[in-house]
Amino acid sequence: MSISESHDARTDFDRWITAEFARSGAFTVLVVLVDIGERMVRPLCSTYFSVIGDETDWDEIVILFAGSGMDWGGAAFFPVTSHNRLPLDNPTARARLRQLEARVDADRLVLNEGYFFDRQGRGLKIEEIFVR
Repeated sequence: MSISESHDARTDFDRWITAEFARSGAFTVLVVLVDIGERMVRPLCSTYFSVIGDETDWDEIVILFAGSGMDWGGAAFFPVTSHNRLPLDNPTARARLRQLEARVDADRLVLNEGYFFDRQGRGLKIEEIFVR
């Protein structure tokens, strides 16, 4: 195997979204953009969009998020579908996003329930810090 064949230039996000679409078909994804500091994670804004194919890649997501005007450090993605396994309609997606925002405001560890990535599309997890 050559070096170019063994190197996968895709990000963790790219691998995740391709696998998620293969597993569930079209879906809606709720997204929370966050600021990441050394000892904190702060929600900045949120959005949702429908995924109807596996062509979306991290570079497109970064361009999309540039429109937020936020200096974000990470993004958590929460895939959801309707009861009949289709993307959500707009009113339902907005309501589910507001519920998610409230949960994240109350407990940042909720971000780990989704698929959490840094600005380079690498997977992240939040860990609790205990201060004495």
